[in-house]
Amino acid sequence: MELHSISIGARVSHPTLGVGVVYDLDPRTVHVFFREHGEQPISRSFEGLTIIAPGAEVEQEPLDLEHVKEVLRDVLEEMQMPQRPVDMARRYEGGVLELRPRDPALKSKELSVDDFFHKIVMIRDRFRVLEQKINAHPALSSTDKVELQQYITRCYGSLTTFNILFEDKEDHFVGQKSE
Repeated sequence: MELHSISIGARVSHPTLGVGVVYDLDPRTVHVFFREHGEQPISRSFEGLTIIAPGAEVEQEPLDLEHVKEVLRDVLEEMQMPQRPVDMARRYEGGVLELRPRDPALKSKELSVDDFFHKIVMIRDRFRVLEQKINAHPALSSTDKVELQQYITRCYGSLTTFNILFEDKEDHFVGQKSE
């Protein structure tokens, strides 16, 4: 006998474990708590388990759209890291950026291109997270969202100068496109 009509709270009898109560179910397994043997997973296809008393009929709660949206926002927030590694153009690997003041008497500043590239990628990823947060924000109107998106697009446009540092074109910053 397949145990497909069993529900949580049902009392069952097992030939060796005795009497127990069903506390969880999944497609393949009935999870039963036995007084002497504790929690035990039992296959739904196990022939020796018999139902002594039915459990409570628990209706599945209807899908709450707001809860789904909240969970999706959490997932998107957790995805702050790029989906794949972002590679710097090979010609700049190990390079140095030198910032020289106009006055030759002043000391120049050197910064590794690798560190600079990492900061640029961090800015890009944070802009992407900001876009997601704006789009998912429940208190912003559609007009507000569009206005904020336009500011972000302009920021991307300002950062297109740094596209030469990216190995792949798909990683480039893209500003507002002309029509």
